[in-house]
Amino acid sequence: MSARDTIAAIATAAGAAGVGIVRLSGPGCRAIAGTLLGRPPEPRYAHYVHFRDADRSLIDDGLLIFFPGPHSYTGEDALELQGHGSPVLLAQLLRRCMALGARPARPGEFTERAFLEGRLDLAQAEAVADLIAAGSEAAARAARRSLEGEFSRRVDTTLEGLTALRVWIEAALDFPDEEIDFLAAPELGQRLQAVAAGLAALRADAARGKRLVDGLHVVIAGAPNVGKSSLLNVLAGEERAIVTDVAGTTRDLLREGIRLDGVAMTLVDTAGLRDTHEPVEREGIRRAQGELAKADLVLAVLDDSRPDLPLPEMDVVAPVLWLHNKADLSGQAAHAEDRPDGRHLWLSVHTGEGLDALRQALRSAAGLGEGGEGAFSARARHLDALARTAAALERAAAQLHRGAGELAAEELRQAQDALGEITGRLDADALLGRIFGDFCIGK
Repeated sequence: MSARDTIAAIATAAGAAGVGIVRLSGPGCRAIAGTLLGRPPEPRYAHYVHFRDADRSLIDDGLLIFFPGPHSYTGEDALELQGHGSPVLLAQLLRRCMALGARPARPGEFTERAFLEGRLDLAQAEAVADLIAAGSEAAARAARRSLEGEFSRRVDTTLEGLTALRVWIEAALDFPDEEIDFLAAPELGQRLQAVAAGLAALRADAARGKRLVDGLHVVIAGAPNVGKSSLLNVLAGEERAIVTDVAGTTRDLLREGIRLDGVAMTLVDTAGLRDTHEPVEREGIRRAQGELAKADLVLAVLDDSRPDLPLPEMDVVAPVLWLHNKADLSGQAAHAEDRPDGRHLWLSVHTGEGLDALRQALRSAAGLGEGGEGAFSARARHLDALARTAAALERAAAQLHRGAGELAAEELRQAQDALGEITGRLDADALLGRIFGDFCIGK
């Protein structure tokens, strides 16, 4: 991409106003504006203009607004042409701009240029796409907070903490003859613990932000005939799963997408977990265990009327919400308890008692619960970078404990590098191309 060419993107805005927009960015915008207007444009002023072709034939009537850099979205000279929303007229106007020196924009190129010009960091640039794709008010608010820099500020605060640790260790290594062993100072350990705690909180908030953007992957698991398929049907609002009294009816994974307060959730009904020699059912159980490993939340369904039924064996890392179904048969009132293994809810899928509490728990797991107003949007690559940062920080602590200052400093450098990927502190052309390629043409 040349840093000196002028790009143009077309976007039509449907509605009662019937407005269509052509946007341009680059050093040639002022000249193009002057040609279309017939005189030099005034900055940030809405000029009424007759858009004409090279032969002076009329294309359309509309408004021309020129934004001189760096005070524009991209940080470059930018031009916005507003006309009628007819695709034919907009195509003519776009061709006229291209004849005057513009070219079509690549997907995401406007936001990419804003990043390269320092108008946005990488996390903010990605938040633009998240804002456009937001499927709920909560997701839109989270994307807006990232766009305003909330996520980036949290990352920068952690980076400052890592930098302070590196400075301390490097100084201790540069002056080894000092009487005081600075690497063994309690304050260094306290600072490292503070950075680790802040990073852990950031990871938790970023995971919540990712759920708001991508939706929640919920896996329903449990022994046969405890009400898993019935629960799926109730949450989906229709009969999606076959429900019978025969154990092992569900053999394969059944997925159903729902929206709760606008947030997407994928519910996965699984085969009942039990010891069996039946080959088809065993394959269903194997697939169920594989799905559990990918879950954001596991709904472990129990039959409260059969307390003798053993708990299902589940190999999971996601949070587990224990649902004591058939409380109407056991005589238990719907209620909730917090136990060491997680939250337990007593409910009845048959009568509907306790389902409101379950839906509220799903809202909270999706990032819509208490504190949801402070959420920011995040992506899978952000969580990966944060995980690598945490791992490097943990290794640095172990090296310090062994008195290996040089190795600890190297681990902290790796932590900084991983964290810097989030806001784009590192030069990673391949990463930029992959990120901005997902944007729409008009951004």
